[in-house]
Order: sequence, then C-alpha cells, then structure tokens
Amino acid sequence: MRQAGTNLPKVGRYNRAVVLDQIQLADGISRVEIAQQTGLTPQTVSGIVRRLLDEGIVREDGASRVASGGKPRTTLRINADAGSAVGLVLDPVELTCTVVDLLGRPLVVKRRPTPPGIDPTHVVSAMAELVADVLDEAKVPRGDVLGLGLATPGPIDQKLGMIVAPPQLAHWTRVPLQSMLSDATGLPVTLDNDATAAAVGERWSGVGRGVANFAYFFFGTGIGGGLVLNHQMYRGGSFNAGEFGHSSVVPDGPECYCGNRGCLERLVNPSAIVAEVHRRLADDVGDNSVLSQSFRQDPASVDHAAIQLAAGAGDPVATAVIDEAAEHVASVAVSIANFIDVDLIILGGHGIQHVASRYVDVVAAALAARPLARRIRVVKVEASPLGTDAAVVGSAALVLHATYSPQLSALLSD
Repeated sequence: MRQAGTNLPKVGRYNRAVVLDQIQLADGISRVEIAQQTGLTPQTVSGIVRRLLDEGIVREDGASRVASGGKPRTTLRINADAGSAVGLVLDPVELTCTVVDLLGRPLVVKRRPTPPGIDPTHVVSAMAELVADVLDEAKVPRGDVLGLGLATPGPIDQKLGMIVAPPQLAHWTRVPLQSMLSDATGLPVTLDNDATAAAVGERWSGVGRGVANFAYFFFGTGIGGGLVLNHQMYRGGSFNAGEFGHSSVVPDGPECYCGNRGCLERLVNPSAIVAEVHRRLADDVGDNSVLSQSFRQDPASVDHAAIQLAAGAGDPVATAVIDEAAEHVASVAVSIANFIDVDLIILGGHGIQHVASRYVDVVAAALAARPLARRIRVVKVEASPLGTDAAVVGSAALVLHATYSPQLSALLSD
C-alpha cells in the first residue's frame, strides 16, 4: 500500500476509534486518563465521549477518586449489550459458530460436522443454518448484529474475499466464500485466516489486550500464526503473514505440502504427533505407557485427544513426544524473538488442549536462554485463556476489531 495523505473526516474517525480502544482495553477509565494516554486534548476527548454516550456504545459507571485524591472522575466503560457480532470457523472437520457481545464474551457456542464432499455450496448452506441456530438460541435479533467474522484455513485472497486452494480442502480453488456466505446469511462478512482471527481475539479479550507487539501460534489441524505490531494487526503484502508453521526446523526432515522440508507444521500437527506415538508404541518403547494396552487392542483408539490427555497426566511416551514437538515450536519462537523483537508470544488453539503448560514451559526456557537480546529483556510466553474457543471468539472479534479499533491502514489509504 502506497503512503498517502488523509483528510479531516478520516482523522476524526481515527481519533474516535483511538478513544474507544482505550475504553475497551482499560475496562474503566476517565476522560482525563484518556487524554493523558492518547495525547488528544481534553476538549476533543470530551466531544468524542459525548457522541459515544449518545450512540449507547459507552456508558458512565459512577465516579472513582484518582490516586492522588482530588475531584472524583466519572468512569467510562463499554456497553457490552449495545451490539453483537457473529463468529464462524470453517475447519475441514468441524464448523464452529458463536455470537459475542461488544466485550467479545461468547453468548452461545455451537459446533457441527463440516459436510463431506467437495461442493462449497453445501458447506455454505450448513454455515448459514448454523448461524441462524446460534442467533435463535442466543435470542439476538439480526438487526443488533454488526456483522459476521469468518475464519478459514489459508491461504486467502482477502481483497477478493476468496480462499485459495487450502491444502486440506481439496478442489476448493479460489472460492468466493465471503460473498457466498453474505448472500446466504444477509450479513456483512469479514474474512481472515483462522490463526489471524485467533490473534485478533487475543488482542480484543485475551492475554494480548494492551500488548503492543505479540506473536500468536495457533494449533489446530495445522500450525498457523498471527502478528500484532505496534498495536496493529500485521498481515503483510498478500494478507498472509504469520505462517509460522512453514518455518523449516529440520532441514533434512519430511517433505511438506508447501514444497519445503522439515516444516514445523509437518512435525507438530496432530497427525504427526499420533504417528510418532504409534511408532514408539509399536517398537515396544512404551511398555510403561498407559497407552500401550489400548494400542495393542485398537491402534485407532490412540488418537490425538487420547495422547493429549495422557501427556497431561504425565504419561512418559506421550510427554516425550509432546516435549519434542514443543522444542520445535521453541526454535521458531526464538527466531521470531530475534527477527521481530515482540513483547509476548501466545500459544493457543484446540491442538494443545491439556498440554498447553508443557509447551509454555519448553518455549519459555528457550526464550530465556537463546535470543540475542535476552540480557536486555526476556520475551514472555503465555497460553491463551480462550482455550478451544480461541478461533471462533477471534472470528467474531474480527468484526469488532474492524468496526471499533483504530486502523492505521484506513487512515493512510485514499
């Protein structure tokens, strides 16, 4: 995007978003504090807040005395009931849908198997039915819905609203999913990849709130990522930045569908975890494992969910495989710390359910010992508090973020 000047209406909209962002992040802030933190004049802040109060987006919540004493100041908070957003995640196996309030809190979450077959029309029809069911159960009128956020596997062409040949959705080549779903639901649709959506959710209502620079690892069917730099989502020139899963961590490792070798995703995805556990059990390495008997009776019963539960309980074979996978993740995390100098790395998604603490411990140890700038500061690592709902809450947060957060790209564009 080329650099461009801007006009006063755009500056006004941007300042409004800056003020609203401060109120949302603080969950209790005064007009004076907003002016101090944003550099806007008290008069500008008061004018913006007055309009936000008139629109019902912000509410006054009594008075709080400042730490130094003196005149009490009125506290401002987001009015969570002023609107809603729908979030929808397309996974090759499962559709997940939610509706959230303006604070990003899910009111209802529903899941449904993704229809089999290769016809996107059938999948869009199932999506629209799921959206209708969620809104009905939450008793949210469509008129109160700001929009629908759709998170899908990448790569995507965000400008055209298309998903472009995702490797795990065969024959889905340049499918205009954004317009198809908008037509089917009657709602405006915001499209992004699932990992970026999860990162947006962390910024809106997770551990990324107020953090200027962070990287998010999303563990799902594959390994994705998202970047927030200087409080802005960074998507890159093709809107597909953050593909951490396609960092090569074993140069002579197995070939990945992307054309690389030894990619993080190829070594750490659920299928790879299961294959490695099965190999060790078949080689009688795991006689002391709780998984051994199940594997002998029915290898298919030792699936990813069973391995996660066993690792969470300390099973030696499962923990050894998970810790080895975490070491691969740590190598990429160290590279991100060196390349981008983020403040925080977040690990989330259903792919690390029950074992998030093991991943966090291994990655934290690497970040304390290996980045070049570790003696200046150590990059923090945390597990997402959004758990298995990270992507779907994030998909709804795409709408809230696009509607209310300050977007430098919009300010600088023609």
